[in-house]
Amino acid sequence: MTASYDTPVVIDRREGPYGEVVLRRHGALLQIIANGCFLMDTSDGRSERLLVDAAYDALDGRPAPSVLIGGLGVGFSLAHAAADPRWGRITVVEREPAVVGWHRDGPLAELSASALADPRTHIVETDLLAHVNETSATYDALCLDIDNGPGWTVTESNEGLYSMAGLTSCARALRPGGVLAVWSAQPSPEFEGTLWNAGFQRVRTEEIPVARGVPDVVHLAMRPG
Repeated sequence: MTASYDTPVVIDRREGPYGEVVLRRHGALLQIIANGCFLMDTSDGRSERLLVDAAYDALDGRPAPSVLIGGLGVGFSLAHAAADPRWGRITVVEREPAVVGWHRDGPLAELSASALADPRTHIVETDLLAHVNETSATYDALCLDIDNGPGWTVTESNEGLYSMAGLTSCARALRPGGVLAVWSAQPSPEFEGTLWNAGFQRVRTEEIPVARGVPDVVHLAMRPG
């Protein structure tokens, strides 16, 4: 029996280190599902592009800034950064081996193949919070698109990234005057307060209107310096 165009079709299903991850096709769209919860698809990408552009603009013309992208997802943020020659080193931290595999030699390669081939791009397969806690590297910008944002996490362990301790670790991974940009599926005044309390400055939120419901947002904050 041929599947209906309106019926999602599972392309791959894997048990990862943090639970089940599924890649499925729904018409022309590719979708990532984690532990039964929809995370993202290839329908738009405006908010992921804003995440990258807002971070660059906040750096006020710093030459060849380095950026850490937290979460590979469907690849919109990486592809947009790699398409901009103004960025220097581009590091992507992704903890799900399945997601990396879908980009390297799977269906998502159609979105990210040229970005992955860019010599500025480096993929680090680890948990983001572990990376910012342990790395000796520093970055001019951290662009984080992890889970559904600070107010609604699918994976419980991701909550630590948005805590005071997690944000303090992010600040340590930033160079003086660097920018933290955090994508969220909904605005979070509480998270803005946590950013201020963690020592960040120039905290603000940019909204991305959506067809229905509350807007996606990008929270922006600067490390002093």
